[in-house]
Amino acid sequence: MAKIVLGNRPKSFKKKVTVQMPEGGSGEITVSYIYRTRKEFGVFVDEVFKDAGIKPTGQSDEEVKFSLAEALAKTTEMNAEYIVQIADGWDLEADFTRTNVEQLCDELPGVAMAMIDTYRQAVSEGRLGN
Repeated sequence: MAKIVLGNRPKSFKKKVTVQMPEGGSGEITVSYIYRTRKEFGVFVDEVFKDAGIKPTGQSDEEVKFSLAEALAKTTEMNAEYIVQIADGWDLEADFTRTNVEQLCDELPGVAMAMIDTYRQAVSEGRLGN
């Protein structure tokens, strides 16, 4: 068992993310996450939510019309941006690029959400073990 040493924080850490695939069975991806302390994570999330504030300019029907396609596209883009800010690599055959992360978020949103949730648990709750 490793000795705990304060102030010896890692630059990154790897976590295995296992999810149920749409066609059945489970899939697995190992993600290299950027380490943040709990306080740093709080600041990071505050910034993400502040930057994501999209509001209609008024209350008329035209200003608040809802488009599911637009909402899902925006969610896909925001999730991809979030992932590239919390991770620096993965073990997929596709390179870890913004474009490939966005493709993952579009094709397999459950995998993207599991990656996001795994990171949140690791840095806010201290669950670093594989």
